[in-house]
Formats: sequence, C-alpha cells, structure tokens
Amino acid sequence: MIEPEVLLVAIVDMAPAHTAEGRRYEDAVLALLPRHGATLESRRPSTDGTAEVHLIRFRSRTGYEAFLADPERLALREQAGDAAPTTRVIEVVDDAG
Repeated sequence: MIEPEVLLVAIVDMAPAHTAEGRRYEDAVLALLPRHGATLESRRPSTDGTAEVHLIRFRSRTGYEAFLADPERLALREQAGDAAPTTRVIEVVDDAG
C-alpha cells in the first residue's frame, strides 16, 4: 500500500532578539528534509524578518514522523535553546492536481 503525501505549511516565529540564530537553526533543520523524503517547496520570510512561512511536502506520513523524531533535529533544537523559533504546522490539501 502506498502512503499518501503530506503537504504542510509551517509558520515559524523567530524568538525575539534571536532572529539570526533562528534563521541559522531553520537552515540546519530544513537541510535534514531530504533524508526523510521531503522537499521544501517554498520558504518565504516576513517583511520584517521576524517570521517565515514554509511549504513542505513529504512523500509519506512515515517520513514526516521520522523527521519529527530525527535525533539530529532534536539535538539542533536543544542547542538552539532560547533562540529556537516557535512553529505552527498546518496540514493542507494539495489542490494543484
């Protein structure tokens, strides 16, 4: 059985006074996506630079769950500490097809 793709919108809010660190954290975490069968389709910063919106496609829910549990991702989050952004993730419908 083939698992359906998962399309997510992530709204990332940088921690106050830690925007540069937050962007570096996001760079590192987003670089992990391919190992879990995911593609970053869009990454857009807010006009004031304090937030980003990401459109991420996973080939399967299993890949998404593996990304969430990735030890390297969890270690990056811990290393970021107070500079870690907060993220709201919304699963959306792909109406392009």
